[in-house]
Amino acid sequence: MKKWRCSVCGYVHAGPEPPEKCPQCGADRSKFIEILPEEASRDSQIDSKKPPAGHPPSSLARSFSNLNAKLHFHPISVHIPNGVLPVSIIFLFLGIIFHLPQIEKAAYFNMIFVVLAMPAVLFTGYIDWKNRFGGQLTRVFKIKMICGAVVFVLSSTLVTWRTTNPGIATLNSPALWLYLFLHLLLLGAAITAGFFGGKLVFKT
Repeated sequence: MKKWRCSVCGYVHAGPEPPEKCPQCGADRSKFIEILPEEASRDSQIDSKKPPAGHPPSSLARSFSNLNAKLHFHPISVHIPNGVLPVSIIFLFLGIIFHLPQIEKAAYFNMIFVVLAMPAVLFTGYIDWKNRFGGQLTRVFKIKMICGAVVFVLSSTLVTWRTTNPGIATLNSPALWLYLFLHLLLLGAAITAGFFGGKLVFKT
């Protein structure tokens, strides 16, 4: 049985032909190379020694990218907003439905925390993408980038809106339904980004 390796993410496919699209990163079949039996062990030794594709030239950038990969800065940073965001939205709905202003205010402060965490998420994700995946702009990476941008823009917009108009999160607010819809859209973008991130991590 032939084996094919995706040159973008390293996914290995067994079959007579490479797949039309990489199920892990979305790269097209032209990115797959056949793994020959006599080359498999030699390739793994070479791959473990060579620097990642797109490695930055400066020593400072190289040091940070190595540290980013070694200490898993991106997975750690992305778990912060992914964990806080659902809590914020649950608090928001509970606060509005049960007329609990303190719970709604907790939702607001949690959303501020999401906004503050997002620059680290986007920056470490960009470094990870450039160095682990060679900056390849496949469908999976496009979706993750769009979703990351949506999360950052929407969370910033909602925090700004709530700051300038505290009454927006009350039942008598004329824009309440739009406010709630944007929160659900924000949650959907975060879930989508997490789903495609999981495809890269768990190779499914």
